[in-house]
Amino acid sequence: MATENKNLSVYDKNKIPNAKNLRFGIVVSEWNGEITEALSKGAEDALLDCGASSENVIRWNVPGSFELTFGCKKMIQTEKVDAIVAIGSVIRGETSHFDFVCSATAQGIKDLNVAYDVPVIFCVLTDDNIEQSRARSGGKHGNKGTEAAIAAIQMAVLGKEL
Repeated sequence: MATENKNLSVYDKNKIPNAKNLRFGIVVSEWNGEITEALSKGAEDALLDCGASSENVIRWNVPGSFELTFGCKKMIQTEKVDAIVAIGSVIRGETSHFDFVCSATAQGIKDLNVAYDVPVIFCVLTDDNIEQSRARSGGKHGNKGTEAAIAAIQMAVLGKEL
């Protein structure tokens, strides 16, 4: 596992740009809600810790990870956000459905990054089991939502600078 020796929640606040004047979107899949709620909390807490105001963090829910692309696209089109964190959780089952959802979601989010000038950060856990998801959403490996929020800040600043 890529996160085996890494805590995803550790960041040096002194090396992260201040998010005070930035506006963020968080689009959250309701599927595997235990996991996605924990990821969302990690993302929002990190944004606030780095200076974003709660008024400048907008959250939308979508039914599942497959729907994240549409939710993020609509947020880009209707809200003035500097970056979006797309949060989902897909846990492998007994069929190939896992592969299709993971691939389509990753490709959809990539397509948004190509088509629009708003960075969309991929925070979709694609795990083999619930234990792996828990370990990466606030468990022994920290919180991937925190890591995604830090990436959102960095990319929002990069987008404004260029």
